[in-house]
Amino acid sequence: MKILELTYTYQLFYTILTLIVLLVINIILKKTAKRIGDKGEIHITRIRLMFRYINILIVIIAIFLLAIVWGMDLGDLALIFSSVFAVIGVALFAIWSILSNITSGIIMFFNFPYKIGDKIRIHDKDMPIEALIEDIKAFHLHLRTDDGELITYPNNLILQKAVSLVQKDVFLDEGKNAL
Repeated sequence: MKILELTYTYQLFYTILTLIVLLVINIILKKTAKRIGDKGEIHITRIRLMFRYINILIVIIAIFLLAIVWGMDLGDLALIFSSVFAVIGVALFAIWSILSNITSGIIMFFNFPYKIGDKIRIHDKDMPIEALIEDIKAFHLHLRTDDGELITYPNNLILQKAVSLVQKDVFLDEGKNAL
C-alpha cells in the first residue's frame, strides 16, 4: 500500500488540485451567469440551462486535464478527442438545426432584448406572428397568441427575423388590472 501511495503521490496531488481549481472556476462561472441573469431579469429556468452548459464544459475540461495528469500521451489524447469530435461532428451535421437552436439559445441568454411576459411581433412575410412570450427554452420559444394558440418558434429563426416589442411585461400588467 505504501509503495502504491509513493508511486502515485504526484498524480493524486495534481488530481486533487485540478478538481479544486475546476470547482472554483465552476462556481465563478455560475455566479457570473447568475449575476448576468439577475441583471437582465432573465427567468430562472434559463439561468439553470446555462448552469447545465457550464457543467458540461467543466466535465470535458476535467477529463482532458486528468488524462494528462495520469500520464496519457498528448498524441494519444489528441487522437481520442479528434475521433470523438469527428463522430460528434458527423452526428451534429446530420442534425445541424438542433445545434443551431442551442447556439441561438446561448446567444439569447446573453443578448436578447425580450423576456418572458413580453408581447412581441415577428415580422415574417409568410406568417407574421404577434404573441406573448410564455417561455424560452434551449431549442425554442413558447409563444401564446391572443386566440390562445401555442406556437413553438425555433431560437435560430427568432434571431434571423425582425422582431418588435408590442407590450412589455404583459403578465405584470394583467396582475395590476386584476387587483
